[in-house]
Amino acid sequence: MPIHANVVSATAVAARSLEPIALNRQIEILFRRLRLAVIHGGDKTVDGAVLGVAGNQRSWKSYRPVAQDIAAAMGRLGCRAPIEVMADDMTLLGSLRASVTHMAWLNTAGVQGASAITHTPAMFEMLGLPYVGHEPLLAGILDNKHLFKQQLVAAGIPTAPSLLVRPSLRPFCPTQDAGFQRVFGPYRGPFIVKPVSGRASLHVTFVDSIVQLRDAIATVTGITGAPVLVERYLGGAEYCVAICGPVVARGGVLSKESEPLVFSALERRLAPGEKIFTSMDVKPISEDRARLLDPAHDRAEWTQLSRLARSVFAEFGVETLIRLDIRADADGNMFVLEANPKPDLKAPAPGLTSLVSIGLDQQGMSYDDLILSIFANRIDRLLTDRHEVIGRLAGAQ
Repeated sequence: MPIHANVVSATAVAARSLEPIALNRQIEILFRRLRLAVIHGGDKTVDGAVLGVAGNQRSWKSYRPVAQDIAAAMGRLGCRAPIEVMADDMTLLGSLRASVTHMAWLNTAGVQGASAITHTPAMFEMLGLPYVGHEPLLAGILDNKHLFKQQLVAAGIPTAPSLLVRPSLRPFCPTQDAGFQRVFGPYRGPFIVKPVSGRASLHVTFVDSIVQLRDAIATVTGITGAPVLVERYLGGAEYCVAICGPVVARGGVLSKESEPLVFSALERRLAPGEKIFTSMDVKPISEDRARLLDPAHDRAEWTQLSRLARSVFAEFGVETLIRLDIRADADGNMFVLEANPKPDLKAPAPGLTSLVSIGLDQQGMSYDDLILSIFANRIDRLLTDRHEVIGRLAGAQ
């Protein structure tokens, strides 16, 4: 769509977008004509979805119901044009062209293949279309537990010692592997074996001792066909915490904080004998599975979690929502285990919620406020730093 002559320049908009009042007004105007598409994971088994079926190194999920939740929230927030919910597959480009989409919300982790979570943001970068989501390189780093942990180590952010093990025709023998000896030394267990790229704790395996490692590694690589991460098991409490940008909506009104918003700091409740948090695919998230930390009563834990979250957000240049999984050792020292670049944004319902939504009441926010905050942070960044893609949004005004 052509840019109308009465639309202010991107530079002028960027200058005033730093003020919350101006950003509120800019989004209000944008909502009048914005054509938004919310993208969910395409199904490779559907005819016409792909040219050739390949493996999935990352466990696949469509996320379609959550995409519909996001679309419904954006409609309630004021988007007047019908919001399209589209599948992330070979038909996506045609769907975007047919709908004359101005902007997309990427609620997808890809269809198939290696580094699948990077495919769709890379396509949007190539197309020159703005989107809500991580840039391709960052999405790949956050989703790849080995690369993410390497960056944590380089930044001096504490993380559990780990070793990448690639699939091989020869069984992995830890006692004869130089890398294993370098990382773990005399330590002989327990360990965690996990896919290097995965979701929802699927195929994450607790291994009591070094003797069981070979079989556990073979099992996980056999399922995923991809490398696995062997990690030192930490015996303390398990936590997670969400962090988003500094633009925050409360009651539908935007404000801008001095720091990124840290929220939903939780201690995960493990059942007796449960060594790691059971996958949400097996046991759906409910509020009885997590204890919301109180900034006053749980000050020590909250302070550690906030510091770690803000360190990761700043060090990695994150611009949108992520959730961090964190584990403590027996002394209470916290270590970042992994990042979730696409946390579950399911709309809360009676008896069900998501890990990022549990703490919204504590922040004086609703689910719709969270969706508006994520969207507004992206608009704020685009107006400030990405002038070259603003033309597409200007055409929606």
